[in-house]
Amino acid sequence: MSRPAPAEGHVLVVDAGSASLHLAVLAPDGTVAARRDSDRAPGPGTADELRALLADAPRPGAAGHRVVHSGPRLRAHTRVDDAVRRELDEAAALAPLHVPPALAALDAARGELPDVPHVACFDTVFHNGLPLAAREYAVPAHWREEYGIRRYGFHGLSCAWALDRTAELLGRSARELQVVLVHLGGGCSATAVREGRSVDTTMGFTPLEGMAMSRRSGSVDPGAITWLQTRYGLSPQEVEDALNHRSGLLGLSGTSDDTRDLVYARARGDGRAAAALDVFTHSCRRAVAGVAASLERLDALVFTGEIGEDQPEVREEVCAGLGLLGLRGGLTVPGAADLAGPAMHVGPPGSPVPVVVVPTGETGQVDAETRAVLRSGP
Repeated sequence: MSRPAPAEGHVLVVDAGSASLHLAVLAPDGTVAARRDSDRAPGPGTADELRALLADAPRPGAAGHRVVHSGPRLRAHTRVDDAVRRELDEAAALAPLHVPPALAALDAARGELPDVPHVACFDTVFHNGLPLAAREYAVPAHWREEYGIRRYGFHGLSCAWALDRTAELLGRSARELQVVLVHLGGGCSATAVREGRSVDTTMGFTPLEGMAMSRRSGSVDPGAITWLQTRYGLSPQEVEDALNHRSGLLGLSGTSDDTRDLVYARARGDGRAAAALDVFTHSCRRAVAGVAASLERLDALVFTGEIGEDQPEVREEVCAGLGLLGLRGGLTVPGAADLAGPAMHVGPPGSPVPVVVVPTGETGQVDAETRAVLRSGP
């Protein structure tokens, strides 16, 4: 019996984070045939993780890999060959927390499955069409032209998934909608989408820009950074480590980067936890309002990501402070059965702007994009 074409068979999806590895094998109908999750970053044991998954899963005909940053020259999801793999080494310097683990997992998967096509699916692709006004920084021309300093945008796979699920829920075409998509997780971003295209987003040259995050600072006055370096002698490495690993909710609270912990601590009277949540939700409201300025109307506010999906207190505090956009508090709290669906309304009855929650779907989007690349030919 002949094997199905790669695009029509099972697909291995590899999603490597800075401190995690998520592996899944998806059937052609999108159901998960096998899954394996690890709280360790890809490394010497990744090949063993892959072999353990594949031993109990249907043999995949292709593999799709989530890669956060495409670098300056790769502009579409693409098959990985040796030339593309070399290009990805350049992207690693632009997202040092995210791309090196993804490349370690990619190399391990190519070693374990050398006879199937591998496709790199990039979080930056969704934002390729950003208008010039939203894409360019007001910095010297040679920084932009020679060094490639511009806004790339991230969380694109999550945005694409959330946009399509929202369109299905509202019974409209994604190309008709004007929405703000808010991805809240370890990293956080807001993206304005008009007629199916990203027109503004909060993350920029790296995934560090924008709103406060779990351990990342989000945007900080660049003058403060240069002041720390010149006045106190902090090295670039010290600054980068602090902004990426010791800031955000963790830096503000001093105890946790998890909103669930902070909500409980706030209820017990922990002032630093309360302040951390206040800063976090304020930065989210500012981000939503800022990117919404690139739209002509707001058809929906969409929450996704682990915090966006699971933390009703955060959603409530964000929406309650955005009356200027026609949003308000009094959101419903979905149950576990609701969260098992593709998308759900959580806004109060009669709200002029729907508030939607979409469970995180990057695995499904990588699967879909991988199949689309393979159907398009070699």
